[in-house]
Amino acid sequence: MVQTFTQLETISLEVPNSIALTVTGDQFEALVFANPDLRLERTAQGELIVNPPTGGESSSRNLSISGQLGNWCETHEDLGEGFDSSGGFILPNGATRSPDASWVSRARWEALTAKERKGFVPLCPLHPPNKDARIY
Repeated sequence: MVQTFTQLETISLEVPNSIALTVTGDQFEALVFANPDLRLERTAQGELIVNPPTGGESSSRNLSISGQLGNWCETHEDLGEGFDSSGGFILPNGATRSPDASWVSRARWEALTAKERKGFVPLCPLHPPNKDARIY
């Protein structure tokens, strides 16, 4: 007999470092939307990463970086889009990560479909189109 759950139930789970929890891309997306207060990422191998809150110094530094990037993006709106630490990106290797701050060129952003822009963005931020590119 298969038991199905109609309500989300909150549980606490302690997992030793020697155990890796793996999820598919669809399972990861469901976990993220069911747990908006957690900072979750997924490796290329499907391992689930739960990021704890940062300490005071890291948080202060991240705020400064995000503020500087945000100010630059507002001044250079025509060049691309900036993102904060809550933005998820599906990288070419299949990992889903959330950098502290990131930027995507206007051309790469506009090449995405509306659906791709709403979900985890399927590209690597700040990845130059070629080795000689000055603006990514």
